[in-house]
Amino acid sequence: MDYVRLGRSGLKVSRISLGTMTYGDPGWRDWVLDESASRPFIQRALELGINFFDTADMYSLGRSEEVLGRALRDFARRDQVIIATKVYNAMGSGPNDRGLSRKHIMDAVQASLRRLGTDYIDLYQIHRFDADTPIEETMTALHDLVRMGMVRYIGASSMLAYQFAKMQHVADLQGLTRFVSMQNHYNLVYREEEREMLPLCLEDGVGVIPWSPLARGFLAGNRRGGEAQTTRARSDKFGESLYRTPGDYAVQARVQEVAGRLGVSAAQVATAWLLQQPGVTAPIIGASKMPHLEDAVAALDVRLSAEDLAALAEPYEPHPILGM
Repeated sequence: MDYVRLGRSGLKVSRISLGTMTYGDPGWRDWVLDESASRPFIQRALELGINFFDTADMYSLGRSEEVLGRALRDFARRDQVIIATKVYNAMGSGPNDRGLSRKHIMDAVQASLRRLGTDYIDLYQIHRFDADTPIEETMTALHDLVRMGMVRYIGASSMLAYQFAKMQHVADLQGLTRFVSMQNHYNLVYREEEREMLPLCLEDGVGVIPWSPLARGFLAGNRRGGEAQTTRARSDKFGESLYRTPGDYAVQARVQEVAGRLGVSAAQVATAWLLQQPGVTAPIIGASKMPHLEDAVAALDVRLSAEDLAALAEPYEPHPILGM
């Protein structure tokens, strides 16, 4: 396993991050694994050298955090792992049970700490941009969490580049903690982030940790010819709405072609492509079968030539903004 700095921070993270939306409560989504089925993946990730684990309070409505926290307490030393979680989405029916107000951030971080069974979060991320809350309020609340020692670093997730730039600017103007990472929607079939967000992150020294590196399994072939091949693909209406154009299927076919030529899996090719993109620190991979995890780590050894990279990029067609 390779370890790199997360942006310009001093935090060292593995080049593959294990995302844990797949672990928690099958009642939340039918493709989610329960705790007993989830624990072997977290244990194996640690054995493979992964030290970077990403979750969110909304995943299985808190159950994902509980599963991850218990597994890491059993299988690892707290100071040897990087725990990332998120705040923004609704965790109740009340008017203050969502968003990025000071109230919700303070309530949510306490709940996440309790579920994770830890007294600090390494990377606390805002899950989306909140247009209903002043940026100054959000950034001050996040800064206070860092000062109190409840959070070590802060990050952001999918938003428009100008929104991210405004939030960083407010932090700079007021001497507040800046975001060190951007968790954005970026993969071979969705590359709109290359227009503004990725150049901004490169210039600003922000680490990029893309979600859905395999396009929710699409690049690994979970939907072929318009037909779902897996349980998740059959029930994942959000994923179906993201990846369905003829151009998307052309990219999927090209990934399969390159994978066949190199003698590796399509998942390895798609992950290796991301790892070779400027500014990308650690793709966040999900795994519901052990080969998914092994493939992700094996991608670190796949080196795509200039010809491979050009072939993979060639079929891409522009998309509207998706995933925000």
